[in-house]
Amino acid sequence: MDNQPEVREFLMSRRAKLTPELVGLSSGPNRRVAGLRRSEVAALAGVSVEYYAKLERGAIAGASSSVLDAIARALQLDDTERTHLFDLARAADGIPLSGRPRRRSAKSAVTRPSLQWALDTFSGAIAVVLDQHQNILATNELGRAFYSPVIGDGGRVPNLARFQFLDPASRDFYPDWDRFAGMCVAIMRTRAGRDPNDKGLQDLVGELSTRSDTFRQLWGAHDVRTHGAGTKRFNHPVVGELTLAYEELAITADPGLGMLIYTAEPGSPSAERLQLLASWAASSAVVES
Repeated sequence: MDNQPEVREFLMSRRAKLTPELVGLSSGPNRRVAGLRRSEVAALAGVSVEYYAKLERGAIAGASSSVLDAIARALQLDDTERTHLFDLARAADGIPLSGRPRRRSAKSAVTRPSLQWALDTFSGAIAVVLDQHQNILATNELGRAFYSPVIGDGGRVPNLARFQFLDPASRDFYPDWDRFAGMCVAIMRTRAGRDPNDKGLQDLVGELSTRSDTFRQLWGAHDVRTHGAGTKRFNHPVVGELTLAYEELAITADPGLGMLIYTAEPGSPSAERLQLLASWAASSAVVES
């Protein structure tokens, strides 16, 4: 696959983030580049300048694992960035899914009763299933209440990326909006590197690039990350500010899908507000029935 522009921009953006001092080199006078020179990266990686220049032009197909490892070390890539580099190389070699099993249909996961039963067991936590495009496919009762600003009144499948960049309500829901925006785009970049033939993701990126200047700028930064685990702040329209810990779990029966679980520290104000939200969700469900 021809992913040379993606490879080129990724390597150049990582090189631009480093300085000679960060890698133990002297900057010297008359320096005209903000980051490292190609020759410096090549020396750190133990390859010729010509070969590194070829890689940075995007011609990464056929590069060995040892060379990719050396480039990753020279550019001080973190684990996610290193994996992204290897994914780009595999895609260039014609293996876009990096040897992983073919993705099953998201529809089969959503219609599988056992998955919804599993979600519903998380009575004191927010549980939601997301696909690789950040569509919300299924939630438990508390998850529906929590993500009510995103889900709205139904219709189009709720999508966290569209909500982030196209819905003004996201500015209220996410107190740390800039941080969330960067995370959202970096996660999408990582997934695009794993499967550059994913038309659904390509279409979403095209839509957001056209409609959001911020998304377009962040996409051009070529930052990558995985979700994993951490803490986030929210401002919910019903219960106010919540600080929640999250864990992302892979759904192995449906490659590409993940279950996101949000919990609050026991005894904290956020835990009390989460309980209040659960009560509100339960009472709303009774009214609707």
